[in-house]
Amino acid sequence: MTAKFDPLIRIVDDDEAVLKALGQMLECEGYRTACYQDARTFLASDAPSVPGCLILDVRMPQMSGLELHQELNRRKYDVPIVFLSGHGDLDMAVAALKDGAVDFIQKPIDTQKLLASVARAVRIWRERHNQIVSPELTQERLASLTERERQTVALCAKGYLNREIAQKLRISDRTVESHRQSAFKKMGVKTVPELVALLNDAAFADEDLGI
Repeated sequence: MTAKFDPLIRIVDDDEAVLKALGQMLECEGYRTACYQDARTFLASDAPSVPGCLILDVRMPQMSGLELHQELNRRKYDVPIVFLSGHGDLDMAVAALKDGAVDFIQKPIDTQKLLASVARAVRIWRERHNQIVSPELTQERLASLTERERQTVALCAKGYLNREIAQKLRISDRTVESHRQSAFKKMGVKTVPELVALLNDAAFADEDLGI
């Protein structure tokens, strides 16, 4: 899969520090990112045909996140949206979700919750564009893994870090990373949340993964 078809996570937030931190965190997870400090720059620059999702701050000058959401709906922009807010109330969250947002996350941001929401949003984009992998294809991809790759995938999906996997399998951190990169490529995923979503969609249990 070329980078052109890898998920792109757009981030629109007028707080430069938040923008930078989110971009770095998501890139460390394997995502491509595009960062914008205001809604109008985003509208002028984004290509909605690129798969992924939009992380959108609610409170911004000139055009708020909610106003941008309304404009995107008017344009029939179908990239899923995850809202961020340090000021949002229940009514605001309900309104955003009714308008089609995937999630509404309060600041300070819970990283794991955000990653889960991003993975869900990317999956929604793929569902809309008929790019969801069938359970049968997921099974074929699992079958193509070596035993070590399958063990690595299983432990990654359970939330273990590379160093913890290395200790469990009694191999080096570098070897774990090699197995992880190879397995993720075969499975067609870039991040752990994507892997978990793929396995959940296919309803795989631990015994299916050989653990």
